[in-house]
Amino acid sequence: MNIRRAITNFILLLVSFILQTTVFRRIDFGGITPNLLLIVVVSSAFIKGDKTGLLVGFFSGILVDIFFGSYLGFFALIYMYLGFIVGKFHEVFFSQNIAIPIFFITITDFVYGFICYVLMFLFRTRFNIGYYMMSVIVPEMVYTALIAIFYYPVILYLNNKIDEREQRSAKKFV
Repeated sequence: MNIRRAITNFILLLVSFILQTTVFRRIDFGGITPNLLLIVVVSSAFIKGDKTGLLVGFFSGILVDIFFGSYLGFFALIYMYLGFIVGKFHEVFFSQNIAIPIFFITITDFVYGFICYVLMFLFRTRFNIGYYMMSVIVPEMVYTALIAIFYYPVILYLNNKIDEREQRSAKKFV
């Protein structure tokens, strides 16, 4: 990952975090907000591969851990693993088709919600998974997927612009 891509990903993470914690908190539906950081992690992993997904996931999780987590590293580990796993599909699917990344974002948000439920509630003997599924996981999954329809093309556009610039600068030296 070159410095331009790293700076772009960092700015994208900060903007997504700020939007998620300010703007989307104001326009929530029943206390549910979309997970913009997860959209960035999955999109970056899907577009550039598992290493990028792992790094973007780690830094996204650290942001969440610092501001909202009770344990430092909890969300970093979850986001990191999800980014790494989705990044493994980088070679298999074509990132220009919007349907497949939206599918991965939706499934990853479901897995994220389920892992959070298991590790944060189930181990504390709160067994009401039906309520949690219908009032938190599924609404967040749908809301995140709807926002991802508009947000993924922006992330893809930024990555394509960086790729074009890298290719132009590589041609200058050849």
